[in-house]
Amino acid sequence: MSERSVSKQTQEKRWYTVMAPEIFDRAELGETPADEPEQVYDRTIETTLGDLRDDPSENNTKLTFQVTDVGSDAAYTEFVQHELTRDYLRSLTRRGTSKVDAFLTVLTTDDYRLEVQPVAYTTKNADRSQERAVRETMVELVEEAAAERTLTIYPLRRVEVQKTRLSARPEEVAAQEEAAVDVEE
Repeated sequence: MSERSVSKQTQEKRWYTVMAPEIFDRAELGETPADEPEQVYDRTIETTLGDLRDDPSENNTKLTFQVTDVGSDAAYTEFVQHELTRDYLRSLTRRGTSKVDAFLTVLTTDDYRLEVQPVAYTTKNADRSQERAVRETMVELVEEAAAERTLTIYPLRRVEVQKTRLSARPEEVAAQEEAAVDVEE
């Protein structure tokens, strides 16, 4: 073997501590190796909410983070996605009940576009019109981010947000809006 290839193989990788965003108090998510800091960008880390908060009752929520900034020995992340585990969702499903889910895209006040999948479980079987009404109410509540409502269309056992995924950052939304053509003009 040539001397050059041996030195390349023995070159040690640096370990970067991956940190959660500020909303999670910069908790340590783990470590990742890399030859160069540029290689750490865009890596994703998946963990559970229970691991972040040291609360085993919240292990049914998976969180995904993506590295957006790298320091000398730390990598800083941004929230990308949250999702309930499959086994947890299956445990909520009961015989003789209905599962009502929806899929919608919302824009936050700080210009983040999110894809949200709320899900509701009824206490008894609901017919299609009742499911449609529950779905419309869920969509309305998510879009408006309104306070709790006292009127229910059908008795619900549980309502959860099944999945949330970041689909565009503010700069991407602004670029898309600039590129959009107004039909009236």
